[in-house]
Amino acid sequence: MFRTARWIIVVCCAFISATLPRAHGATAESEVDFIRDVKPILAKRCFACHGPNDSEAGLQLHNAEIATGELDSGEIAVVPGDPDASALLYRVTETDEDLRMPPEGDPLTEREVGVLQAWIEQGAEWKDHWAFQPREPVEPPEVQDAGWVKNPIDAFVLARLEQAGLSPAPPAGKRTLIRRLYFDLIGLPPTPEEVEAFVADNSPQAYERLVDRLLASERYGERWARHWLDVVRFAETNSYERDGPKPNAWKYRDYVIRSFNSDKPYDQFLREQLAGDELDEVTRETIIATGFYRLGRWDDEPADRLLAKYDEFDDIVTVVGQGMLGLTVNCARCHDHKIDPIPQADYYRLLAFFRDLGGHGDGSRFTDKHSQVDISPPEIRALYAGHEARVDNVKARMREIEQTGIARMPAEDQRASEGLDRPRVLSERLPEFLNEEETAKYEALKAERDSLKQARKKLPPREMALGVTHCFVEPPRTHILLRGMPRSEGDAVIPGYPAIFKQSDPVIPPPAEDATTARRRQVLADWITSDSNMLTPRVAVNRVWQHHFGRGIVRSANNFGELGTPPTHPLLLDCLANDFVAGGWKLKRLHRLMVTSNTYRMSSAARDEALAVDPNNDLFWRFNPRRLSAEEIRDAILAVNGRLNLKMYGPGFYPQISEEVLAAQSMPGKGWGGSSPHEQARRSVYIHVKRSLITPLLEAFDFPETDSSCEARFNTTQPQQAFALLHGDFINAQAAAFADRLAREAEGKEAQVTRALELAMSRPPDHDYVQRSLALMDRLQSEHGLSEEAALRLICLSVYNLNEFIFLD
Repeated sequence: MFRTARWIIVVCCAFISATLPRAHGATAESEVDFIRDVKPILAKRCFACHGPNDSEAGLQLHNAEIATGELDSGEIAVVPGDPDASALLYRVTETDEDLRMPPEGDPLTEREVGVLQAWIEQGAEWKDHWAFQPREPVEPPEVQDAGWVKNPIDAFVLARLEQAGLSPAPPAGKRTLIRRLYFDLIGLPPTPEEVEAFVADNSPQAYERLVDRLLASERYGERWARHWLDVVRFAETNSYERDGPKPNAWKYRDYVIRSFNSDKPYDQFLREQLAGDELDEVTRETIIATGFYRLGRWDDEPADRLLAKYDEFDDIVTVVGQGMLGLTVNCARCHDHKIDPIPQADYYRLLAFFRDLGGHGDGSRFTDKHSQVDISPPEIRALYAGHEARVDNVKARMREIEQTGIARMPAEDQRASEGLDRPRVLSERLPEFLNEEETAKYEALKAERDSLKQARKKLPPREMALGVTHCFVEPPRTHILLRGMPRSEGDAVIPGYPAIFKQSDPVIPPPAEDATTARRRQVLADWITSDSNMLTPRVAVNRVWQHHFGRGIVRSANNFGELGTPPTHPLLLDCLANDFVAGGWKLKRLHRLMVTSNTYRMSSAARDEALAVDPNNDLFWRFNPRRLSAEEIRDAILAVNGRLNLKMYGPGFYPQISEEVLAAQSMPGKGWGGSSPHEQARRSVYIHVKRSLITPLLEAFDFPETDSSCEARFNTTQPQQAFALLHGDFINAQAAAFADRLAREAEGKEAQVTRALELAMSRPPDHDYVQRSLALMDRLQSEHGLSEEAALRLICLSVYNLNEFIFLD
């Protein structure tokens, strides 16, 4: 790269330094932060050729020692404090396209060059990526308007606003706040009566009492469980062509709901999923939690079974890495990570923790042996164990007689008995090779076997759960796979943590004599959930923040690495993470802190002067309005028409899906059951999730892809949504049910329309809107010949399509 003579470089750099326009915020008087300002530029524009995985011309810009040392050409890319002598600046501003860097794509912008120049002038200090640094104690900053600060969150947000010359938006009204809280915490709208009671409550603690009541509601777990199910790519089928079922997957969903409702500490929540079968106290609940490992896709007829096995491991490493640690460790499966300092060996060291896990199934079957765990009470398990022992005894005695007869058969029949033809050989040939006594014993044993089969049907039913079984006490050795190919084994590795954590190798205790697992996953779980882990608490609080404020402090919630989005408020993130750990990893406590802040209680109203400075609301000068999620829309539709069935837990239900949609499956209609109308009115979190057949209404409103971890759902506006909310069978049926409710609860068209709008918008409607709705009803009746009942149904349909119903301020 750097082949121009040194004196030319110096002269050119001096000229550039004198003439280059300074980018805003990148002057010698303005401190440039390497992690926030410089590293993203280098990672995006330079690392492909001069980064962790490549060193063209001997240059690696992620490495301070190399970047500030003499290169192959004799030049020095970065001379701290001296931009005139730094070849990097000359090459990124070169006008000759053959010499300019980067060689492909657009040249660096003036702002990017200005940042690099200011950074070099200020001493070119390299720092570790912010997320790879341990959390430090953080105190809330001092602010000018201390009266606005209700809790530490407000201090951090207001400090940044004051620094930018902005002020926070005014507080939202009580009607807006109660609707916001209801949807954020329980995913349902408040009733008009609940709204009016809150508005009339002038107690200073009215808001806090409302928060506590919603956090104590069982509806809270149903709402917040869905966020976690997105992260762990929850589904109840295996994907691929047949998309077969995962029996009892719904019990994992119920486990998550119960965990959130009971305010289970988040560290315990993770430990149970990672090592629920290895904990010191294994319970029914912790076994169900290990269903986490069986949620991914499973190919029942892979072209390469060994590759498919490692794909399963990769799926686990990906979800644990991204979902719990915010790291894209999976990018190091085939080679060292291209951006983050994660060598390929670290990927396989992490994978080694999971090598005791057996596969999802056996051959082409998702078998009980590999995926179903008996969680029945001990007395029932004892009954089945005793019964199976008797069956095994009978089978062993039968086989002994069979082998006696087979030994007397011709060689051809003996060979056939060793394979798939054994049943034929036994039925057709065995009788003629047994004597009378042997035949009598054999027939008696067959009768006993058949009797045991009938007796089994009379045993109490067992309770099974999707979970981890069939583990290896001594797992196979783990090797680095060259280019990720399972038949190209490299060096062997032992379980270990990514090097960025700067921790010694874990000590894996030797298995006890009665061990059923290798206990490696318990060691990993303890490390991931340790109070000192620098990433787990940050990732957790960022996810909660994301769902309350519209986006995370780190927008890339699954990627805290160097190509992730830097935090807009890094000190706030660490303050929240530290407080989260100190508070016992309790999520409800964290929710309460966030939603009682003045930051959360701001209006969403925009101001021109603030939009000019911060159009993306990076500084949180107002509340981010949002469209309701797919589940919130469906649940709200059922809530306002009075049909919502609040039955909790149990197997999922099957919404009605058109024959045309069912016909699009590879095996049309297979795997989609039928549910009663009452069951179909349950909350959306209980909908059966079939990977190849996502419920169309949910899919239209951005239900996540179930094959991989979803850090944040898309938020689209597209024609399919309008069709679903205007022409779909579901929405029209619910509009009819809404009209029936109005007819029961209100007398007269005006009262009915008013009630409809109150239920949908959580506020008394404007008089003009009511009058326009009544005028529409009149036109529908007079011009289109509709009955009053039919016209009211169409009014209800229009109410379901109001922006104020679909969006949250």
